[in-house]
Amino acid sequence: MTPRRTTILADPDLLDRVDRLARRRRMTKTAVITAALEAYLAAGEENPRLTFVAVGRSGHGRLSLDGRSIVRRELGGRRSPDGASG
Repeated sequence: MTPRRTTILADPDLLDRVDRLARRRRMTKTAVITAALEAYLAAGEENPRLTFVAVGRSGHGRLSLDGRSIVRRELGGRRSPDGASG
């Protein structure tokens, strides 16, 4: 994808902080701002990434029940298409 140019207006102190971080990390200011935008947008994604993998029935007591409650909490209590919670 070809990058596009844009102009932003920002507080001089914020731009100074970007400049200092870029110098410390030996990055361009463009790279710092792009990384910050990517992180900000990823944090606001509608479908957040789950913080665990492969939770299911294990035969070890409450583990699968606890896993389902974790999924519900991570997804904000959304309902599945069949109407079940989770």
